Amino acid sequence: MQEVKKPRKPLIFYYTIALVILLLFNLLAMPYINAYQVKEVDYGTFMSMTEEQNIGKVEVMDNQIVFTDKAEENIYKTGRMDDPQMVDRLYNSGAEFASEIVEETSPLLTILLYWVLPLVLFIALGQFMYKKLMDKASGGANSMMFNMGKSNAKVYVKSSDGIRFSDVAGVDEAKENLAEIVDYLHNPDKYRQIGASMPKGVLLVGPPGTGKTMLAKAVAGEANVPFFSMSGSEFVEMFVGMGASKVRDLFKQAKEKAPCIVFIDEIDAIGKKRDGQLGSNDEREQTLNQLLTEMDGFEGNSGVIILAATNRPESLDPALTRPGRFDRRVPVELPDLKGREEILKVHARKVKIADDVNFGKVARMASGASGAELANIVNEAALRAVRDGRGFATQADLEESIEVVIAGYQKKNAILTDREKRIVAYHEIGHALVAAKQTNSAPVQKITIVPRTSGALGYTMQVEEGDHYLMSKEEIENKIATYTGGRAAEEVVFGSVTTGASNDIEQATKLARAMISRYGMSEDFDMVAMETVTNQYLGGDTSLACSAETQSKIDQQVIALVKKQHEKALEILRENREKLDELAKFLYEKETITGEEFMHILNA
Repeated sequence: MQEVKKPRKPLIFYYTIALVILLLFNLLAMPYINAYQVKEVDYGTFMSMTEEQNIGKVEVMDNQIVFTDKAEENIYKTGRMDDPQMVDRLYNSGAEFASEIVEETSPLLTILLYWVLPLVLFIALGQFMYKKLMDKASGGANSMMFNMGKSNAKVYVKSSDGIRFSDVAGVDEAKENLAEIVDYLHNPDKYRQIGASMPKGVLLVGPPGTGKTMLAKAVAGEANVPFFSMSGSEFVEMFVGMGASKVRDLFKQAKEKAPCIVFIDEIDAIGKKRDGQLGSNDEREQTLNQLLTEMDGFEGNSGVIILAATNRPESLDPALTRPGRFDRRVPVELPDLKGREEILKVHARKVKIADDVNFGKVARMASGASGAELANIVNEAALRAVRDGRGFATQADLEESIEVVIAGYQKKNAILTDREKRIVAYHEIGHALVAAKQTNSAPVQKITIVPRTSGALGYTMQVEEGDHYLMSKEEIENKIATYTGGRAAEEVVFGSVTTGASNDIEQATKLARAMISRYGMSEDFDMVAMETVTNQYLGGDTSLACSAETQSKIDQQVIALVKKQHEKALEILRENREKLDELAKFLYEKETITGEEFMHILNA
């Protein structure tokens, strides 16, 4: 259905409206304006001003008298009366007899001044403004078009206070790759002598917050060459062809300033796979085609090295990621235990920290945290120290900040009833007791029943002694049993269940489904993958790749597996009912206990 647009009114319509306004102004407003120029007074006022000798000029007409005051600032008029002695009084008062105090203009001049001249000025002003607006509109469009075709890449220069490789920790392999590129830009002859050439492009991939952009800025701080930085979304414009023009302009600038580095952040915005389907984004595909041409073409490496970052590498076009364009793929993964400790020390240099802080313990507690989250933990610790009126952050501040990042702030106004508090205490002790009684479970670090802003009424923190890259089937089953321990404790002690285990149920089900459909830990399906993972760096969404009958079997096995581990947790808690009651009572009174206190009571 076509849109019906209202026709534009001709220009004469607006001039007609203006003429009507001008006529009304002259007919209604001008008489009032002229009336205010000459003040009309009574004859008594004229006689009083004559006696006071306050008459400047006077003009005696047949039907009226026009006069001014002595200063000739105001003009007055009054009616003519039968007064034979008026002329003598005026003469004695020193008045000056004049003619045409108020000059009468000719009718033709009146028409020209009051009608024609304003109309001409109004039309001229309208034409001038109309022309200016049209010029501005066309000029603005041209300017916008020119800006669309121009690259707005930011150019970083070497600075003494910029980010260096020493400011980036936990990604040693990525630093080695990028340090080699910086060295090549500084000393290219060393590589040319052996016949080696540097990769044209380096693709940084990894989860959000692991330091991909920070690594690129560190390259800018280390390399004494121009560094162009641009986001992938800045290439995509409203008009088809403008993104490709930006790519051409960017590489033109880069080649003029070679050797240099070009950094494209979030390259998946323009580098997605070309599907060729109807209705696809032509502008994005043209931009990608131009980028492919610029990165390859017929020229050799002209000293322009491309750095790009993305957390969705599987969505990139194969023609973009092949050798010759992006020769290297550098994974920037979540840091391990040693990397987390180094990252904490790097960020701790920016704040005042107590001398006895154990960064290794903090790093173990922050298992799975990215570099950005570790920076946030250090900052939260400093903020907590300021709130408490201290001039430096302590170990307690760092440990509390980990809980703030994981579970949120403590809810000061959340008051649980005694029954709810007892249920939460038994729930958390149930998790900890089941974990402690299983050989392959991580030791308990802390147990608390203080409500948090994330909605958690309490939680049990388990800390691994080191990094584990493999998990056995028994370890996963023990984790599922630990997740079911809270609900099991409620059943053993209170004989009923609550909504507090909702997150535990979700995590246990997720692990059980992964065991069967992805890890090949089912006897029925053996080593057949029933589930695929997409966006592994952005949450790891999964999708089943099997028939409805197989999916039904998977659901049955997931239910059986979780139920088996739930029964295991119930058995552990029934066997240790006395310790369960003793530990829950202690937690109820203290609200927060450490892993040492828990193990001391358990082993007593």
